Amino acid sequence: MTAARPTAPTDRPPLGLRERKKIKTREAIRTATYALVEEQGYDATTIEQIADRAEVSPSTVFRYFPTKEDIVLTDEYDPILLEELRARPADEPWPDTIRYVLRKAVRTGIEEDLEVARLRTHLMVQVPAVRSRMMESMSVTGRMLCTAIGERTGRDPGSLEVRVWAMSLVGGLMETSLYWAENDHRDDFAELVDRTLDVLQHGLPKETAEHTP
Repeated sequence: MTAARPTAPTDRPPLGLRERKKIKTREAIRTATYALVEEQGYDATTIEQIADRAEVSPSTVFRYFPTKEDIVLTDEYDPILLEELRARPADEPWPDTIRYVLRKAVRTGIEEDLEVARLRTHLMVQVPAVRSRMMESMSVTGRMLCTAIGERTGRDPGSLEVRVWAMSLVGGLMETSLYWAENDHRDDFAELVDRTLDVLQHGLPKETAEHTP
């Protein structure tokens, strides 16, 4: 996911010391990267500068993030998103489940750090390497969604239909993030996500179809 940051379920067990240290280190690297990018631009920011600002070694940066693009794009939230999906009532229609979880994720993410969400999506638009890496990472989120769909619906998560739907959702959310950034983040991102889900669930609105050449 890009701009969204779902919260962990309230009954999630607390993390151990080692895991907390890992998350703290990852967050320090991300924070250093965001600050440097805002100060001097993405291309001018080096791994060595990031490591120095985060007070870790360059090898530690690479251990957590294989590329600079991954620092911008990677977060801890795909597994949490899967937990949120699993926590919804078993008899809830799948479109309603997706809409509920994404609304919660988007509201939380935007409220927690609007500037980071804007920076990440801005870089997706402005930096081809970031956008390319985002497209590569979509397959990971897509496979996670396939698993969730299979668990909820009883369908084969590897079936063509499930894979197409999952990747349509992931691709739609990426385009939503790009649209938000391309339009100077003027729109309410949660409303854009709602529009995206409407298209996936119901197809193109009539007025849009009528104006299509």
